[in-house]
Amino acid sequence: MQAETGEPPHGALSHAGAVVDKAIEYMLQQNIGAVEIASALLGGSLALLSRSVADEGIVAILNNAIASVKAGELRGMGGGGA
Repeated sequence: MQAETGEPPHGALSHAGAVVDKAIEYMLQQNIGAVEIASALLGGSLALLSRSVADEGIVAILNNAIASVKAGELRGMGGGGA
């Protein structure tokens, strides 16, 4: 799948990830809480997905995320949490 910019998907994904990282860094500097940031990013992500992915696809993505949480895969990503 080609990104709209003509970059390979992995390049576009890397760029998007860097932009999101900077946005998170900025919001943390503005003393916005981690849960609020994550909730806003998740809501925005779901809204964006809903424009191009069928509901079943979104459910599959969310089910994969749930499975990752249950397997403890996210704990090693540096976020930790309670």
